[in-house]
Amino acid sequence: MPKATIKSRTGAVIAIEGTHEEISRIIADFEKSAVMIQARSEFVEQKAQKRAEKKRRAASDLVVELKDEGFFDKPRALSEISEALEEKGRIIPVTSLSGIMISLVQNKTLQRKKIDGKQGKKWGYVK
Repeated sequence: MPKATIKSRTGAVIAIEGTHEEISRIIADFEKSAVMIQARSEFVEQKAQKRAEKKRRAASDLVVELKDEGFFDKPRALSEISEALEEKGRIIPVTSLSGIMISLVQNKTLQRKKIDGKQGKKWGYVK
């Protein structure tokens, strides 16, 4: 009686004994299931990539983009930064923006300096 041995991806060794037709059918089924598992894992990976691409970019990323465009060549107040982000289609309240800007200063992405404003001195953010 013919015999066959199959080694799986996990390292399991499967010994098969039977007729030539039975062994052929079992091997074909095993290979088919391996192809299905590979296709399924590729599909799941592609889906995860699409989900990551669709995710909205963080507000800090948009501020860094403004920096790259030269927006912070001169000191900017929070209200100016908020308006620039609104022009890009992201409405971020100044109260939320202050925390983001502090993080960027702490990470040394931006610097801050005291500037004269309408209501006295306030912080301005610059490269």
